[in-house]
Parts: sequence; structure tokens; C-alpha cells
Amino acid sequence: MIQSTAKYQILSSSKNFSDLKLKPGLLGNLADLGYAEMTLVQAETLPLLLAGADVLARAKTGSGKTAAFGLGILNRLDVSTFKVQALVLCPTRELADQVAGEIRRLARSIPNIKVLSVCGGAPLRDQTASLQRSPHIIVGTPGRVHKHLRSGVIDLGSLQTFVLDEADRMLDMGFMDEIDAILAYVPAKRQTLLFSATYPEAIADISRRVQCEPQTVDVTDDEQPAQIVQTWCSVTHENRNAELVRTLRAWGGALNLVFCNTKVDCAEVARHLQSENIVAIALHGDLDQAQRNRVLVRFSNRSASVLIATDVAARGLDVKDIDAVFNYELPQQPEIYVHRIGRTGRAGKTGAAISLVEDREMWRLQEIEKSLPDSNIQQCGIPDANRGDETLVPSMTTIQISGGRKNKLRPGDLLGALTAQGGIPGDAVGKIDLFDNVSYVAVLNKHVPKAVRQLSDRPIKGRKYRARART
Repeated sequence: MIQSTAKYQILSSSKNFSDLKLKPGLLGNLADLGYAEMTLVQAETLPLLLAGADVLARAKTGSGKTAAFGLGILNRLDVSTFKVQALVLCPTRELADQVAGEIRRLARSIPNIKVLSVCGGAPLRDQTASLQRSPHIIVGTPGRVHKHLRSGVIDLGSLQTFVLDEADRMLDMGFMDEIDAILAYVPAKRQTLLFSATYPEAIADISRRVQCEPQTVDVTDDEQPAQIVQTWCSVTHENRNAELVRTLRAWGGALNLVFCNTKVDCAEVARHLQSENIVAIALHGDLDQAQRNRVLVRFSNRSASVLIATDVAARGLDVKDIDAVFNYELPQQPEIYVHRIGRTGRAGKTGAAISLVEDREMWRLQEIEKSLPDSNIQQCGIPDANRGDETLVPSMTTIQISGGRKNKLRPGDLLGALTAQGGIPGDAVGKIDLFDNVSYVAVLNKHVPKAVRQLSDRPIKGRKYRARART
């Protein structure tokens, strides 16, 4: 649904990218990437973006919004001018890295384009060096972008497009002061795009302050509703950990996300699941960036079957095909419950959401049910699982290599080393993740010893690297 003013009378009757006024190179690359037709949010927003309108869009995570604003940015980009022409702000480093990666994929047909991720958790000196020759597009977190602006390293004088991605989450995380400070450096004449999963009043306030005649797009009512079976199970304080194990064995799949309210509980639950021989890893605020990267890599490449996380730590997490979400404890706010269970049941698939509830927590469940009258959360006893732990055993193991992008390594280099001269089969290799100084590759379990030898014993681009399995 679009609410348009007379200035932008645009109807999105077509879902074909070829019907848009996109540069030929972008259209050709979309075909190569397998983008057959536009998603709802792309069909509704792209004609407006290409016409230069400010847009306030409401769409769920995973709806294709990154490609929408990414194509809008790339279509108007002047690659011959090395000045910052677009700034995208995201609530977390993980989301910023994902957005930057998607924009790079969309820009493969554009030579010499520079897209830079500017986030906390990375050395300031390295970022400053990368910013010396201005990138065309910056994707970053508000705090780090503001720090570089204050030091004069980033110049936004030529900015054309300003994007606030997942604006509601940035407000939840308290970034409004940084966003206001960044706006002082942004030219008054610009295109401003706001994307949000929810529309709290604060989002409307931001829109009124930073946008000019924004076109409002809301596709949440038209999107296919998530097919999530919601269940709650009665537990006590004493048996909560044991009951979590039973629920995982009864309803868990290959990828399971467990939410805790505190980082202390995250660590404790992870230890308990590990003692039950379940491959579980924890994601919480006490992890440094390298540890956080390793945890996210192991979960997304399917070498860990259970991720235990706090709500704050999980922001920006975008892992496809999560089979089930488990609430070790219910959150105090119903909207957080919605964000949690929305991690499963995506792209038309069925998901499961299981909540453990003590008597003293029943008020939280009642508040959730009141605010979500169509949620249909059913009480269910925990069945005794006869299938054992086979479903919870990951099929892959992560191997860590002591070199990364700064060593000029590419995914093809690692794949070549693994499969060369009687190495492991190519279909035994899973997801490959490269960071500045380290790389990770997922390998089917039975091939791990040989894979480690392949990566350790033979030079890659003329140099040997250390490799070891992460468990």
C-alpha cells in the first residue's frame, strides 16, 4: 500500500525488474543473481526511489528491502567521483556487514565501486586509512560513523541518499542522539529513506524532522503471514534447564535459537546443553568481536545446532531457515516476543516457537496473548522424544584458517586448496566466511581430518597457513 501525494503518482502493477528504469548493467547482474521478480516491498518502493522520493517503508526482516534501497542508491551513483554519495545507518555491525555485502553483490557490474563498512569493534586506524580515499557508499553503525565525522575523516558534502535501516531497532538501542548528531553533517538537499518493521510514534517523529513529503509504504498486511506453531510449557525454577533439553529433543531441528533475558543465563544454559552433548554456543555482551564473529559463523554455517542469545546480542542476526525458537524465559514486552518468534517460519516455511513458563511468569504470557489476539499460543506437555539427538547433531564442522582478506585470500582459494590433488569432494564444502585476518570454512564432519591436512600442508597463494577445527 502506498500513500502518495500528487507529486508521485506511481502504481506498482509490475513485478519485473526490467520494467524499471534501471541501468542495463544492474539489470543484467540481477538476472545473473537469479532475481526473477520483485518482492512486495521492492515493487512498492523501487519506482518511488528511482523517482527521487523520500520513502518511509514498513516491511518485515527478510522482505528484500536491502535490495530495494541498494538498487536505488546504485542507479544514481556516479562511480567516477570518489566522494561519499550514500550513507546507510544500521543498528548493529552484523546487519551493517550484511547490508554492505548485499550492495556489493548488486554492484558487481559496476567497475571500481567502493563500499565500506564503518562499525564499532574494528580498529579506528584501519578504518581511517580506508576512508582516506572516500568510498562511494558507507554502511555503518551510528556511534562509529559519528566518531569519524567529528574527526573530519568522513565528508558528507556530496551525499545524495541517506538511509536509516531498521530504524525502530536503532531507537530501541538508544541511538537517537547519535543520529541527530550525524544529521548536522548531512546536506539539506538529499533523498532520505526510513525502513522499519514497526511504526512507533517515535518513527513518525523522525520522519517529520528528516524527510520531505515522504511516501509511506506498508506491505506488512499484504505479506504472507508466517506459519509459526506457538506453544508454551509449564516449568519450575528447578527443572527449567532439564525441560529445555526435553523441548529441544522433542521439537528442535537443525537450527534452533534459544532466547534468554540475561547474559548470565545465556552462559549457564550453554554450559548445561553442552553437558548434555548438544552442540550449543552462546551469544551475549561479554564476547569480543572476534568471538562474536566466530559464534555467528558456526551457527549460520550449520556447525552448531543451538544458539543461545540475549535480545540485544541477537539484533542484526539474519540466519535463514531457523527451525524453532525457544523462549527459555518470556520477555517482559510483547513486541520483543514478536521479534523473537519472527526469526522462524520465514519465506513460506513452517516454524515453531516454544516458551517455558513458570507460574510466576504467567502474567507475561497473558500480556502477550492480550496484545496478540490472533497468536493462538497453546499449552502443551513435553513429549518424551524417541528420536534421540540425531536431529540436533550438526552435519558440518567449522575449520579456522589463520589468514583472511588482508592476505588477499578469496573463497575460491580455500575451495581450491581443499579439493586439489585428491582432496575432499567439492560438495563436502559448505559456507566460507572471510574476515580481515582469519577465515572459516564449513566441512562435512567425516571429511574434517583430511580437510585440515589439505589446508595446513599445502601453500595457498604461495604461503602456508594454520588450520584447525573449531568445536
